[in-house]
Amino acid sequence: MRPFTYTRVDTPGAAIAAFADAPAADAANSPVQYLAGGTTLVDLMKLDVMRPERLVDINGLEQTEFGRVEADPQGLWLGAMARMADVAAHKAVRRDYPVIAQSLELAASQQIRNMAALAGNVLQRTRCPYFRDTSYPDCNKRNPGSGCAALNGYNRSHAVLGVSENCIATYPGDFAQALIALDAAIEILGPNGRRTLPFSALHRPPGETPEIETELQPGDMIAAFVVPAAPWARRSLYLKIRDRQSYEFALASAAVALDLEDSPGGRTVRDVRIALGGVAAVPWRAKSAEAALRSRVLDDASVAAAGEAAFAQAQTRKHNAFKVALGQRTLARALHEAAAMEILP
Repeated sequence: MRPFTYTRVDTPGAAIAAFADAPAADAANSPVQYLAGGTTLVDLMKLDVMRPERLVDINGLEQTEFGRVEADPQGLWLGAMARMADVAAHKAVRRDYPVIAQSLELAASQQIRNMAALAGNVLQRTRCPYFRDTSYPDCNKRNPGSGCAALNGYNRSHAVLGVSENCIATYPGDFAQALIALDAAIEILGPNGRRTLPFSALHRPPGETPEIETELQPGDMIAAFVVPAAPWARRSLYLKIRDRQSYEFALASAAVALDLEDSPGGRTVRDVRIALGGVAAVPWRAKSAEAALRSRVLDDASVAAAGEAAFAQAQTRKHNAFKVALGQRTLARALHEAAAMEILP
């Protein structure tokens, strides 16, 4: 690990001011970085992938609105510094937004969930081995313009949706899929004040610039996640398929939320939200799959059509082509399990 300076702050203003002299860069590559739980940042510093010159410890903000969790008839407010374990255990989250609780519980070990903050979780960086191992020079995300070793390397864990010829790294998170499925928004504080952004607009597909991962600028910090109340939120779940049952990243996952009504032919999909993980370069909203289901009876045929639509634009490589079939089956299972949920009053 390289030398760095450390500053602890207790107010948002002091945190943002620490970036006043930072050179222009995207947030992930700024020489100044925020430190919360540190469960991703410290790992990448040890690997010499991230080399910040200054860490700004913002754990003191947990005692402000940044640590608040509140639910009311309008929706859910999740402070960015709330810990994953606390949110997953929150009674209202478990009852009214089960997909959020499940995505957090399945994301990491109990020890990490106790430590990790919500904002840090959604901003975690890829687990692509070519990105995390600096002995590989060809990584456009770490070393722009160098190429992508994964294209012709071992790419079993890599993405098949939202990729480009410059990067096929997979977004590794779980909580983000729940947020994107529930149409969440984020509140951001930064040098230019406060702004609100749809969560779906936060992460940038790799395109020509895979090193720029989000819309955040140096000094920007996520203040909160705002999840609107919706008729599909309670009939929601997160299904994660992985090589082992615990402490592992998804090969494929699905966050689904359903609004169903009884009809003569069965249970018809009044509305639906679908997000996919483990298969995409960014948190992935499968709007084509939603369109394939909406106003149809939820049965094997409509679920299969949704799976086909979800992966119609998939771009596979030598070792990851299996993710198409796996992703379709994961989505099908998630939809059927969500339809079978018992919703208590």
